[in-house]
Amino acid sequence: MNLRQELLEGLRCLNLTTMSEQVEETALRAAKETLTHESFLLELVRMEQAAKHGRRVERLLKQSGLLPAKTFASLQLKTFSPEIQMQIERLRDGSFIHDAVNVIAVGQPGSGKTHLACALGRMLIDRGIPVFFCSTASLVQRLLVAKRDLRLPQEIAKLDRFDCLICDDIGYVQHDQDEMEVLFTLLAERYERRSVIITTNLVFSEWNQIFKNPLTTLAAIDRVVHHSIILDLTNVPSYRAKAAVSAKAKMSAVTGIPVPALAAAT
Repeated sequence: MNLRQELLEGLRCLNLTTMSEQVEETALRAAKETLTHESFLLELVRMEQAAKHGRRVERLLKQSGLLPAKTFASLQLKTFSPEIQMQIERLRDGSFIHDAVNVIAVGQPGSGKTHLACALGRMLIDRGIPVFFCSTASLVQRLLVAKRDLRLPQEIAKLDRFDCLICDDIGYVQHDQDEMEVLFTLLAERYERRSVIITTNLVFSEWNQIFKNPLTTLAAIDRVVHHSIILDLTNVPSYRAKAAVSAKAKMSAVTGIPVPALAAAT
């Protein structure tokens, strides 16, 4: 085995696949550009790091459950107030995850809560941070099945592997006793350890509709809000209603036929 073969075999054995694929081409370019040995090696290391990060992001995306089209690139930030835009900008550095800070987006349907939550989730994944997105109703049913099978702690431990858990539409849980208990258990387990992003159309004074028991409601709000950033989107108009009005206007302009008024968005 010559030196070249030994080098390639060694890189592959160390699972440095990108370096093994790029080493010859990079070596030729390094010679032409008279790069130092350190610069040549650093370039190879950067290639390997970028490739590994890309594969990690791809893997995290597959397991995240995020809605693929809902990113910051497609989010209409101008629909939010300047104060909300400032909060979002601060969140985009991802530091809230390291401090186990929660994010609660409160607003009516169509205000962009889910889109914003998914955009934050995608931003975190691009940084290599594990994220899991799920409707709260589906998540609660998953926990109920685990409780029935006497493996609720194991199921919560699986979710604990995600640094950020996005609970979408927490206001739509069916609210029976068992559902309230498993949801509270999950939030309590993540308290001050892992971040939760919650979207809801219920202001905190209405969370008794979720947890029923006043003491449990207070305890849940206390754990969620204690270390949190609250995004108040209650005054943001529904983008779906705006899109419907715009489509109606375009149709009328093309056909010349008045279109009946649309029902208010729900």
